[in-house]
Amino acid sequence: MPLRPHVAPALLAMLVACAPAAAGAATPGVITLAVDASAAPDHVLHVHETFPASPGALSLSYPRWIPGEHGPTGPLTDVMNLVIVANGKRLEWRRDDVDMYAVHLDVPRGVTSVEVGFDFMLSTTTAGFSSASSVTQQLLLLSWNQVLFYPQGQPSDALTYRASLTLPAGWKFGTALPVAGVHGAVLQFAPASLTTLVDSPVLAGRHFRSVDLAPGSAIPYSIEMACDGEAGLAIADSDVVELRQLVREAHALFGGQHHRQYRFLNPLSEHIAHFGLEHHESSEDRMPERSWVDADQRHNQTNLLSHEFVHSWNGKYRRPAGLATANYQQPMKGELLWVYEGLTQYLGWVLASRSGIRSADEGREVLARDAADMELHRGREWRPLVDTAVEAQRLYEARNAWERARRSVDFYNEGLLIWLDADVTIRRLTHGARSLDDFCHAFHGGTGAPEVKPYGFEDVVQALNGVAPYDWAGFLHERVDRVQAHAPMDGIERGGWALAWTDTLPGMLKSSEEAGDVENEIFSIGIDIDRKTGLVRDVVPGSAAARAGVVPDVTLVAVNGRHWSPTVLRDAIRATKTGVPLELLTDNGEFLRTGRLEYRGGLRFPVLRRSGPQPDLVDEILRSHAAR
Repeated sequence: MPLRPHVAPALLAMLVACAPAAAGAATPGVITLAVDASAAPDHVLHVHETFPASPGALSLSYPRWIPGEHGPTGPLTDVMNLVIVANGKRLEWRRDDVDMYAVHLDVPRGVTSVEVGFDFMLSTTTAGFSSASSVTQQLLLLSWNQVLFYPQGQPSDALTYRASLTLPAGWKFGTALPVAGVHGAVLQFAPASLTTLVDSPVLAGRHFRSVDLAPGSAIPYSIEMACDGEAGLAIADSDVVELRQLVREAHALFGGQHHRQYRFLNPLSEHIAHFGLEHHESSEDRMPERSWVDADQRHNQTNLLSHEFVHSWNGKYRRPAGLATANYQQPMKGELLWVYEGLTQYLGWVLASRSGIRSADEGREVLARDAADMELHRGREWRPLVDTAVEAQRLYEARNAWERARRSVDFYNEGLLIWLDADVTIRRLTHGARSLDDFCHAFHGGTGAPEVKPYGFEDVVQALNGVAPYDWAGFLHERVDRVQAHAPMDGIERGGWALAWTDTLPGMLKSSEEAGDVENEIFSIGIDIDRKTGLVRDVVPGSAAARAGVVPDVTLVAVNGRHWSPTVLRDAIRATKTGVPLELLTDNGEFLRTGRLEYRGGLRFPVLRRSGPQPDLVDEILRSHAAR
């Protein structure tokens, strides 16, 4: 909603008068932060901060590098109407012309505190991470890093904030941030370090439900749901049982925890960005509105909560040194994201089946799909996996087009394959006596309050050797640092399975197509297509479609002379097995092109089939390890 002209003067008048009562009086060394979200449905947040100050130069920074997003994604351009006041007088400020996330000012004599006010304009686009849409008329997921400045150069651990939040009338909320008191629509939080504040988002909404996931436990676990409508909150009892088992399985896997509570923050809407973001004592699990009541939507989300939950141990507690930065202006280095995200992707895949969120059959379907897709990422022929981790901050923002020629954030699913291989290798070396679970106990285990324990490559190798002596450095360097012509399939094959093909669409792949409105033909002719628009999202290099001149970002118009639809395309691909030719008519702007595909393979989808005399280690890995 466009800001009305009187908002900035009103903000100035408020600052000159006094800080809001909810922010409390200034306390030496404590920064107060009051966020008024009463107008959040109109996409506006009003912010007031009080900084202890002394005469002289003062520089303030707006968070740029956001934890978990692995990039400089702080939405600076959505900060508006910045006004700074001291002793009732407006102060001039100037933006740094190199570090544009910093502002500089001079504090006059006799001043002991500075008041900062601004408006934050919430995004309406659903593309991106936390800087994308986080609000609707019925709910809000507040990221504190978007609504504050902090003293430039200061470590976030060394700064204490006392925050308050005003919600729209009648809204309920969930958060891991300790609450000191609730006064009507105003939430007052206990003083916390800036690190803890930024790591503790707040979910609020008119339609809200909280479900206990560990009844009787001394450590609270819950899923906090806010939805655009009441119907979407109807999570089934069976889903609650599986989420409760997820908590037990995670404790069995890691042998302890480093959180005092844990909240799955679960906004449900078609009008927000859909993704997961990890925090130490909570996670943002942003899903479509009917994810708990629509089977395809639910199946398509089966890795989300388990993945983000694992991050409490792997990513928030144990963190690569290059990502364990002192504040939000220090650039992050992502070369170990194949551990941070890749190991988490593997363990999330494991826990999803161990907890019953999906069956072992469904887990193997996902493994087959991801392995086959990684094989088609032909960018592997010119860049090693580690390069995707180093360039992650750019790859997260990359378009779908040319993904399989370029590679994307492959450290997720290729990381899954590498860590499966490591798990299988440990089991074979120790004749089943030990597994990657033992590595998790040693590397992530113990119990205590939230903290960050950084590590490097050598620490990972040392911990693996402590479980099963082996050339782990060579094992990892070969798979991560060197160009590889093929995806790492050894974990699947030595785990007793082989990648195979079927002409019947597997259930998990069907659900991902239905939920994502994508026609996935990458395994046959080499394209995937937006079902609603016919846009060719990507083309596999060297595939039949690529050889026929089909390129990404064109629109499919017709198949064999008939207007395109998902059913028409799939039927035509099926018919190629009987010798029927396949022609695609595409539209590239105002230019039309017909391509005849040299393809006779019919429909082709990846599955796993048991192979050879090897023991079935994959199903053993997916077997439940905690009492039900």
